Amino acid sequence: MIQINSRLLSWASILDELSLAQAERTATMPFIHPHLALMPDAHLGKGATVGSVIPTLGAIIPAAVGVDIGCGMRAVRTGFTRADLVGRDLTLLRQSIERDIPLSAGQQNRRLRETAENRVAELESVAAELLPVIDGRSSRWRLQLGSLGSGNHFLEVTLDELDRVWLFLHSGSRGVGNRIAQHHIGVAQRLAEKWWIPLPDRDLAYLVEDTPEFDAYITELTWAQHFALLNRDEMMDRMIRCLRYWIDAEVEVFDDINCHHNYSASERHFGRQVWVSRKGAINAEAGRPGLVPGSMGTASFVVVGKGNPASLNSSPHGAGRVQSRSSARRTFTGDELRAAMRGIEYRDSDQFIDEIPAAYKPIERVMDDAGDLVEVVHELHQIVNVKGA
Repeated sequence: MIQINSRLLSWASILDELSLAQAERTATMPFIHPHLALMPDAHLGKGATVGSVIPTLGAIIPAAVGVDIGCGMRAVRTGFTRADLVGRDLTLLRQSIERDIPLSAGQQNRRLRETAENRVAELESVAAELLPVIDGRSSRWRLQLGSLGSGNHFLEVTLDELDRVWLFLHSGSRGVGNRIAQHHIGVAQRLAEKWWIPLPDRDLAYLVEDTPEFDAYITELTWAQHFALLNRDEMMDRMIRCLRYWIDAEVEVFDDINCHHNYSASERHFGRQVWVSRKGAINAEAGRPGLVPGSMGTASFVVVGKGNPASLNSSPHGAGRVQSRSSARRTFTGDELRAAMRGIEYRDSDQFIDEIPAAYKPIERVMDDAGDLVEVVHELHQIVNVKGA
């Protein structure tokens, strides 16, 4: 860990100047308590740095949570091993998953499945009088439940160090979460302009506790985080069903882990109750299980938190980019991506060049940096990778 200044600590051994400067600006906000923590995977974001843990007193920065509210991972260990897969065609399993789970915005969804219907009903019940507001943000959120999205979201079949089969996925609150976030970021920015509040970055506009604007954001944020959790549950159910039909056997589930890494929650740290916004970080309280995926084609990790107080009980959420998507598309080729994915069943397409492992920090370096934040329990290696279009 490196103490950048009295209000900024960093666990990132790889950190570019722009990302550091962005984190330093965020750390100057007067309601940060006691300090901002940069995770090993930290990289440039919108307003606040991705891979940062931002504890705030009496205020919250919507852009510090980000636009994919509740984004996170879910993984389950099955009762199968590598031996159970011998002689079976992994391409058929990948194609089955791709058919069963919409891989982008969910426009192909025309009806709700029974499991999705139950989850939509739960979300409608949780929303209660908020439902017209949610529907106003996005009229298609019901049909998007159970869809993956694009970018770094994924669905994977992996093997651990004992050759046991795990199902692993990464997704969030889809279009409705984005609309909720964008709305409240805009509200915060308009309030800052109205009250002539100076900001080091327009995207650091904040909402003050005990105001209607703050309460509205927290209410919708909480709902979107629940949507993201159920979205991952729905997709995992479909992955399990695909595996069951492909392997022609019931799927036993063990070690079920589901965790957010773009969210905010009220927690107690350094003697004060604060809002902890984790933008690309997971809760790593002592004994708490978590998931740290690598980039496309590299290892992922099942971890247990160590409860490091200086990090606000947090850890990295993945590898972290070292190149933007546009830069990666200019730098790398389809042949280089194919070489990086050798031995992994995936949909061969140049549209995934910006997800090439070389555009990310080495996950092994990130995990070394996180040595005092989490303990590695399992190391997972992909055998099937599905990405959103």
